[in-house]
Amino acid sequence: MQPTSSHRVQYDLRPAKQIERRMIIDALQRLTLAGFPVSEYQYTGFGSVYFVDFILFHKMLGIYRMLSVEHSDELEKRVLFNRPFNCIGVRMEAAAAVIPTLSRDLRHLLWLDYDGPISSEYIGDILSAMTHLSAGSIFLVTLDVEPPEVGGLGDDSVKAGPKQWRAYYIEQTGDLLDPKLTVAQFAKSKLPAITTKIVHAAIRDGLAGRQEVHYSPLFNFRYKDGHEMLTLGGIVVSQAEERMIERSTVGKTSEEVPYIRRTLTAEAYRIPNLVVTRKERISLDSMMPHGKGRKRFHLANDIIEQYAEVYRFFPAYAELLL
Repeated sequence: MQPTSSHRVQYDLRPAKQIERRMIIDALQRLTLAGFPVSEYQYTGFGSVYFVDFILFHKMLGIYRMLSVEHSDELEKRVLFNRPFNCIGVRMEAAAAVIPTLSRDLRHLLWLDYDGPISSEYIGDILSAMTHLSAGSIFLVTLDVEPPEVGGLGDDSVKAGPKQWRAYYIEQTGDLLDPKLTVAQFAKSKLPAITTKIVHAAIRDGLAGRQEVHYSPLFNFRYKDGHEMLTLGGIVVSQAEERMIERSTVGKTSEEVPYIRRTLTAEAYRIPNLVVTRKERISLDSMMPHGKGRKRFHLANDIIEQYAEVYRFFPAYAELLL
């Protein structure tokens, strides 16, 4: 299985994903001000042929130790050709083979940016990350939380539904799944919350033998550029580093950083799907940050309020005619 199928999707043209990236960068810049030497971290992720995260993290965070993991040998030539900076290393291996080799002498920013649903393979990667990441390292994982494809689980002629989805989760996640969950609790709308609890359980189990550190949550994003996606993230910290976070501007959710989630039980931050024209954006920006003048504007108040939360991170696209 490939780490990601981003070669099938133009990943740099997904507005919700771009907002997520920029919010993460904003948080990491704030952690830098709090004393975390983020520019000295090694970033490991799935660059595919676009390397969007790598470009942003290098230019906006100053990270120069970078490693792209790609499991598809068929893409090797394209990956190497499209590598934007010489400081990016490439390993054509599965994440499971790479994670145990990450240096304990470095702090890491590891983003397991999958585009599939939770699986035993992905859980294995999460467990490995929690076992091997050094203190101070930042961990992110993205998963598809649409109902999984369940062909092969029982009668293929039966239309997939909560019963088949529950069977998939039991097969793939084993003891990490709450055995008390009934078929009725596997409705489509419940799958993101179930996936979140499984990931947190894997993080807990991965850290079980490491008494000197714990997991400090920062992110719980939900967004939809096509499929419903979930990104969870936090830091593997000692007590001293936990105090550094608490003193920083990401130490708790606030109006300044509404996207931060500091507890495992906090409701996910929903990145809105805003459809606004270029002219509307110009007018909306002139109202920011407090929405001054909204009474005279034609868009609904809830849209303006959503825009106010994300306008600093909202990407702008334009066609360049050559």
